[in-house]
Amino acid sequence: MAARRFPDRFVWGTATAAHQVEGGNWNNDWWAWEHDPESPCREPSGDACDHWHRYPEDIALLAGLGFNAYRFSLEWSRIEPEEGEFSQAALDHYRRMCATCREHGLEPIVTYHHFTTPRWAVARGGWADPATADRFARFAARTTRSLGDLVGRACTLNEPNIVATMGYLYALFPPGVRDPDLRRRVNDVLIDAHRKAVDAIHSGPGTAPVGLTLAMSDYQAVAGGEAARDAYRRDMEDVFLEAARGDDFLGVQCYSRTRFGPDGMLGPEDGVALTQMGYEFWPEALEATLRRAAVVTRGVPLLVTENGIGTEDDAERIAYVSRALRGVLACLADGLDVRGYVYWSLLDNFEWIFGYGPKFGLVAVDRATQARTPKPSAAWLGAIARANALPD
Repeated sequence: MAARRFPDRFVWGTATAAHQVEGGNWNNDWWAWEHDPESPCREPSGDACDHWHRYPEDIALLAGLGFNAYRFSLEWSRIEPEEGEFSQAALDHYRRMCATCREHGLEPIVTYHHFTTPRWAVARGGWADPATADRFARFAARTTRSLGDLVGRACTLNEPNIVATMGYLYALFPPGVRDPDLRRRVNDVLIDAHRKAVDAIHSGPGTAPVGLTLAMSDYQAVAGGEAARDAYRRDMEDVFLEAARGDDFLGVQCYSRTRFGPDGMLGPEDGVALTQMGYEFWPEALEATLRRAAVVTRGVPLLVTENGIGTEDDAERIAYVSRALRGVLACLADGLDVRGYVYWSLLDNFEWIFGYGPKFGLVAVDRATQARTPKPSAAWLGAIARANALPD
């Protein structure tokens, strides 16, 4: 067992995002997008998991399972519903969430932007407008003044590469644009927003480590696919990994691998099982991305801020996470500075364009009654967190 133990003070958590669980977040670009009949969204978010009201019981449930951290996000459009107008009620709400985590022995890992942007900011150009970086930094500074002393770790932007790529290259996320050059400019605005938000959050109060979280994939090339892989990975990952050099940590978020041939991206390999999201069941991708992140960031401390699987088969979830954690242990054995593992997600929730179909949660949510039912995987992973070790 000694060889399968994790370091002391290892972070064990699960995660949610405001729009995916709170419900009623109508004042952002995603609510508009999911109600647009021309968008690819399968259904609207509606009441989601009513986490806005039910967070005390959800946090208590998480702590009772054995975890020591909870990663959640702030809804910018609630805190700043119009430009320059800040809601003290919303700020107090998120302060209470942080305090509730502390009362239950959980570290609050707070994400300042998780995909959703206020409608007023979108009307002014959204992430295609360089001024949005300053708007976001102002939001980060004002929010930190209200709750920074309670924040354990701060994530500036969740997967900015997904915001840019899905919104401005593939038109799957708002604003639904297909423009490779604009996507690269949006990358630059998001990187600028991150850097300015780091300074804003560090201005305090509080001394929380600050970093961004990045969607990473184990990009693999079959014969002749190396150039296509490297070109795609440059705009998707490398510019953000390089921007994270010198940060307090990097959040690595990984679910699967992506293969490339001479003509570009390939589909799943024949014979490899697929998840509800349509990508390959490939838990070994986490180890590969942690190793690459360590190299490209030049040793920035790493935190797995998302990893998990969408499946109706909870035994499959346990198998996936077990293999992923073996990869984390292998990284630790080789000296990589990995500080923790946060499973996505706590609850079965609104999975963006896929709606409520994919089941990532450790806890099932009845769509009619909002009743929570922990799955066997919740107790299994909670026991690992308590023991700080992976059993045979």
